[in-house]
Amino acid sequence: MFQLSRTQLAAFATVGALALGVLSIPAVAQEPLTRTGPVGPYEPILTTMGSKRLIAFYVPDSGRCSINAIVFDAGATDAPYSASRVRINLWPGEAFYLDGAKRESINLQCGDKAASLALSGPAELINTGTTTR
Repeated sequence: MFQLSRTQLAAFATVGALALGVLSIPAVAQEPLTRTGPVGPYEPILTTMGSKRLIAFYVPDSGRCSINAIVFDAGATDAPYSASRVRINLWPGEAFYLDGAKRESINLQCGDKAASLALSGPAELINTGTTTR
C-alpha cells in the first residue's frame, strides 16, 4: 500500500474538483471558460485546444513548478473516461510543449521562482478553439 503526502492529496482533490466543475457546466453554455494565466499555485489554467479541453495547475516543489495537466475531448459524453493526465516538474523559465493532432501547439511555462504558471501559443488556438495551419 502506498501513502500520499498532503501536497499530493491536495493536488488530487483540486483535480477532482476542477473536473467535476467543468463537467457540470450546463450544455447551454455559449463559450467554455478560458483562463490562460499567469496563475499562482493551485489556481487552474483552462482552455480549449481544437476539439480538446485543457485543465492545468501547479504546486511549488523545491523551487520548481510541479504541474498536473488534464486533456479531454470537449464534446465527449464520456469525458471522464477520455481524459489523459500529464505530470511534469519544471524549473523556473522552462516550458512544457503540448502538441495536438493538427499542428496545434501550446506550452505551459514555469514563472520566476516558481511563483506562477502561464499558457502560451497561437492566440487563435487558445482563445477560440480553432486550429492553426
